Amino acid sequence: MVIDEEHAYRVCSARDARFDGCFIHAVRTTGIYCRPSCPAVTPKRRNSRFFLTAAAAQSAGFRACRRCLPDATPGSPEWNLRADLAGRAMRLISDGVVERDGVSGLASKLGYSERHLTRVLTAELGAGPLALARAHRAHAARLLIETTELPFADIAFAAGFASVRQFNDTIRMVFASTPSDMRGRGKAPVGTPGRIVLRLPYRAPFDAEGLLTYFRAHALPGVEEVTDDSYARTMSLPHGEATVRLTFPADHVLCSLRLADVRDLGAAVSRVRRLLDLDADPVAVDTFLGADPVMGPLVRAVPGVRVAGSVDGAETLLRLVAPFEGVPLRVPDGALTHLYSAGDHPVTEALASGRLVVDVGRSIEDLTEELAHLVGAEVADEVAMRVLGAPDVLVLPETARHLASHGPEWRPWRSYAGAHLTRKAATS
Repeated sequence: MVIDEEHAYRVCSARDARFDGCFIHAVRTTGIYCRPSCPAVTPKRRNSRFFLTAAAAQSAGFRACRRCLPDATPGSPEWNLRADLAGRAMRLISDGVVERDGVSGLASKLGYSERHLTRVLTAELGAGPLALARAHRAHAARLLIETTELPFADIAFAAGFASVRQFNDTIRMVFASTPSDMRGRGKAPVGTPGRIVLRLPYRAPFDAEGLLTYFRAHALPGVEEVTDDSYARTMSLPHGEATVRLTFPADHVLCSLRLADVRDLGAAVSRVRRLLDLDADPVAVDTFLGADPVMGPLVRAVPGVRVAGSVDGAETLLRLVAPFEGVPLRVPDGALTHLYSAGDHPVTEALASGRLVVDVGRSIEDLTEELAHLVGAEVADEVAMRVLGAPDVLVLPETARHLASHGPEWRPWRSYAGAHLTRKAATS
């Protein structure tokens, strides 16, 4: 992927926050990289460099701006749009696969050799899997430093660093600061004992009510709890069980996590962001669909509609085809008492045996083709949309099936067109 540097510079000159997270602006004279909307004085064009990822900027010797905190932006919507190797790898890296399984594990999940994967990521994104994972670890460490009172040694290993020294060196390199200094200036909300509370950014507008409507219609007692202004659920993460409670203030999502193992923080945040579609570009979606005669009135009435995603690919599939069975939490959290589990079904057996894998590392084409043979095309499409964040899958409510012929006119945002129509059907 190639950045149009002249366009990128104009974006930075205008401090356009819509592009935060889409690319990185680095300044040669200061050695700092920023988000496009950084309020600092825009450097001269000849002193600007542009990167697709923070990892690429770090590999080139730049450190993060303390003023705009470029790693605290919404992620790039590119990773949902791209179904290629680089996009699939980025989704798995953000879920912590490199920390858990190493680069060899990442390559194995993607079906390529380590050498080929490194070559592709370096060519496409400016950094290899190790550098991309290091940027992910630095971001997870910053969250823990600024939002918890955990000892720094615990944070180092929880974020995936091999040693405290590596943790300290990376923090100094990426943030030009020490962990002690970062903790002193942290302004994030403070959690209650046993909880980590974070602010999750997104690109406005954001239709929280539409997501709550969807979650309310599909909630499983004991696994999920939906109120007028909040959503909570249990999660099964790589290192243990967890619960998450989400509320929706005006300009961010407030996320309260209870983790059995703090090493799951990065995976939990990544999955919650995907569940809420927080990395979407609603302006691009609404501008396109708003010009359509059918969708225009819906977009103008409710801008910023999101497509509800998934915290667990296997769960999302099984909820569509298999009977529900709950597994009790070791420590209940209010109304949250059970982890999701499914009863006997051929898909349950296929998932348990490893013959079927449903996760963010799958390509859309391969997953939908495999699932279509097992559970039918409609279920396959919905799983691809919710698990992989596929933006161009048409899933319509029963009351809007007669509009299916309009599908080609809504490409490449058919998933969002379906979400608008589903929202309208649920509130009519």
